[in-house]
Amino acid sequence: MNKLILTVLLTGSFIIARAQKHEDTEIYEPVPKVVTPGKTVGDAPSDAIVLFNGENLDKWVITNDRDKPANWDVKDNILTVNKNAGNIETKQAFTNYQLHVEWRIPANITGEGQARGNSGIFLASIGKGDAGYELQVLDSYKNKTYVNGMAGSIYKQFIPLANAAKPPGEWQTYDVIWTAPTFNEDGSMKTPAKATVFFNGVVVENNVELLGPTRYIGKPVYEKHGPAPVKLQAHGDKSEPLSYRNIWIREL
Repeated sequence: MNKLILTVLLTGSFIIARAQKHEDTEIYEPVPKVVTPGKTVGDAPSDAIVLFNGENLDKWVITNDRDKPANWDVKDNILTVNKNAGNIETKQAFTNYQLHVEWRIPANITGEGQARGNSGIFLASIGKGDAGYELQVLDSYKNKTYVNGMAGSIYKQFIPLANAAKPPGEWQTYDVIWTAPTFNEDGSMKTPAKATVFFNGVVVENNVELLGPTRYIGKPVYEKHGPAPVKLQAHGDKSEPLSYRNIWIREL
């Protein structure tokens, strides 16, 4: 049975009664755009920008010299870190987005702690080297290290809610929702960066508010910046280089 709700409005000395209808709370515009999902959860949806399709690095450059194309190793639809080449980052800059990345620690990995399959995904690269906001990549399967530096951590800031790491040799996934920071005219931080991270389907960072860009030593401090590339780290540890595949992004 449909019910009418009477709203009573007092205006001056008059009382106006208006019957509310279900249509009053129904919204028809704007109509959301149609997005065709991938055949599987990891496949890029129709509106995604495919950053690495397994064929080339056309959408990437060297971080320390953006005039030069990225020169990591691409073979059999897999991107492998070239530790001698340094970090690489996207040609395109982004603000808020959804990011999907798959990565694999080699089965023959050696080393321990931070020197075992170390890399990183910088959710916003704000300069050369490791400047930016880092989501840690590391072999965290039965590999002890400081917990705000294990896989799934916002490096040196937020400990993951769980350790969802798979053994070396298996492909792993990060799905990230990134909200960029905003700044006042004087350069001070207006709203902090936020990140939600799914690690192999498990929530490990739940809308955390970042304290600033990553710092290896010292406290994070925000610095005013605009849209930024996504960066992949070529870490200098001596362990065998890890690999990436199926990288795509959706601007929000």
